Amino acid sequence: MFGVNFFDTFPSLLLGAIQGFLFGFLLRKAMVSRFDVIVKQLLLKDFTVMKVIFTAIVVGSIGVYAMNAFGLVNIDVSSKTVLVVVIGAAIFGIGMAIVGYCPGTAVAALADGSRDMIYGVLGMLFGAFVFAEAYPIIAKNVTIESASKMTFATVTGLSPWIFIILIAVIAFILFYLIDTKISIKNKTKKK
Repeated sequence: MFGVNFFDTFPSLLLGAIQGFLFGFLLRKAMVSRFDVIVKQLLLKDFTVMKVIFTAIVVGSIGVYAMNAFGLVNIDVSSKTVLVVVIGAAIFGIGMAIVGYCPGTAVAALADGSRDMIYGVLGMLFGAFVFAEAYPIIAKNVTIESASKMTFATVTGLSPWIFIILIAVIAFILFYLIDTKISIKNKTKKK
């Protein structure tokens, strides 16, 4: 049916389950599995979601590039998949706009008791099934032929660590400005 081995080894499945549980737990602790927090982010009233995403980008970048430096992973970004990524991002964005959650927060919200997420999670599972079935056709027909690697580091010729540090500094400045503005706003409300 899927053209691939559907189940991995038990240790891999167990490790994935533990990582998924920890990820969901952290999403819940960060309060980004709450619909009202996501709505307030979209209304620019609560920046919790942005802080969590920015932190994940910085930590993930450091982790991936550190593992790459030690030879634990191989980062191979090919521009052959750019159009596929654009199409996938558009579908992801449409789904997120309809459901109000990204896949991680949707599952965390379901585990948190949001019954409306039953339909969102079922939609994600159905979408994953359709994608798995259509993948051979998509992979064969939706590509941009080019051998170049497209990252900021490869395009500019600079070290990826420069961009990681730059993103971390931008995140730190944004967090500081947001917290300062919120603190000032709260003080003026009390008066």
